[in-house]
Amino acid sequence: MPTTAVRKAKEAPRKSAPKPAPSIDNHPIYSELGFPTDPNNLYRQTVGYMLTAAELMDLSDEIKLILAQPKNEIMVHFPVKMDNGQFRIFKGYRVQHNNALGPYKGGLRFHPDVHLDDVKSLAFLMTMKCSLVGVPFGGGKGGIKVNPREHSSAEMQRIVRRFTSAIAHNIGPDYDIPAPDVGSTSQHMAWIADTYTFLSEIGGHNPEAVITGKPVEYGGSLGREKATGQGVVDTLVEMLPELNLKINQCKVSVLGFGNVGSWSAKIIQDLGAKVIAVADHTGFIRNDRGIDAHDLATYVARSGGVANYPKATKVSKEEFYKTKVDIFIPAALEQMIQEPEAKMLNCTVVAEGANAPTTPPGERMLQSKGIEILPAILCNAGGVTVSYFEWVQNKTCHSWDLTKVDAELNKHMVQAAGRVREARKHYKCDMRTAAYVASLQRLTKAYELRGIFP
Repeated sequence: MPTTAVRKAKEAPRKSAPKPAPSIDNHPIYSELGFPTDPNNLYRQTVGYMLTAAELMDLSDEIKLILAQPKNEIMVHFPVKMDNGQFRIFKGYRVQHNNALGPYKGGLRFHPDVHLDDVKSLAFLMTMKCSLVGVPFGGGKGGIKVNPREHSSAEMQRIVRRFTSAIAHNIGPDYDIPAPDVGSTSQHMAWIADTYTFLSEIGGHNPEAVITGKPVEYGGSLGREKATGQGVVDTLVEMLPELNLKINQCKVSVLGFGNVGSWSAKIIQDLGAKVIAVADHTGFIRNDRGIDAHDLATYVARSGGVANYPKATKVSKEEFYKTKVDIFIPAALEQMIQEPEAKMLNCTVVAEGANAPTTPPGERMLQSKGIEILPAILCNAGGVTVSYFEWVQNKTCHSWDLTKVDAELNKHMVQAAGRVREARKHYKCDMRTAAYVASLQRLTKAYELRGIFP
């Protein structure tokens, strides 16, 4: 697809034609900003999607440079006393990618594999997601390099509170508002809000608005727990008719059965779809007659994973991916759908419930098989949207009922899907590129109006 500049050159042949758009694989921005050379690096891959859309739109180099790197990268090391009386040093991160549209916003991941490039990637994706879904936030992300399963509740409380105090001067209700992510819970968010409020010289007005995803009893929003899964299903309901699919006739497989995967499965099942295969870190299961997602969620809450679920059969990884379904929902971690997995997949549509679950080689394989991909910056945006609702409720001292939350979420998801459809039609591109185009359109307009200081 030629860029705008190329199209204009064809219309006016007397002018010299511009140089062809650079290859995204070797885009000069990578070397200019010192990007890792490894093509499998997650941050390089996520920025590459943005650059693909930016070249298609013929955006200025200034916009591409600004969006290719975070504004702030914060790394902290802090000591915590363990239950046995010994001290351990933990590492934490907070990356603030962009705030052109509003305060930084994004989750906190508690996981032993948390590292800077992953956090940068997730912060970048939050910028794109917030812009696409139309909420007044920019992108941020953070985390602690820790395995919550290895620590008692008392230890986790000390870890979380100590991390909060370490980053407290870098967050705030009007500056940077964290939220839950993989490994973190509403209880952790409550400890963060309480710690921040305790630091009265920082707290200010409505200090509990410093974080979202809190328990409902402590300023949280109804519907926040299911929000990301609800957003996945809202997107599917909106987009499936274009693929000649009816949701109540669809068979579904789900990768990852944590918060996003379990809620996606429960909600889509309640609309008449049949979940027949599920996988998580403990194993792969299938039941061609259907798996009751509500019952499985109860089982996982007790057992810690889907393995040995008595109402389904254990299958191999290959059997799981080759299971014929209409909808496949990857809802686990990043980069899990690589080329080998994509080659095995037997579905009509992939709805990305997780952030960046599909690698570029995996995506190319899916596209070669004619599989439609509903990208994460669209499908996964329900969580940040309801986080925005929680923030609004905290700031205005109001509480919304679930009906209002669900209705407002659906409105945002439908509008975002419409922006993607419009961009796809105009630029004649794939769905992921269209989503980035729609996101960049809002960000670019903001920079046009704001200017760049000084």
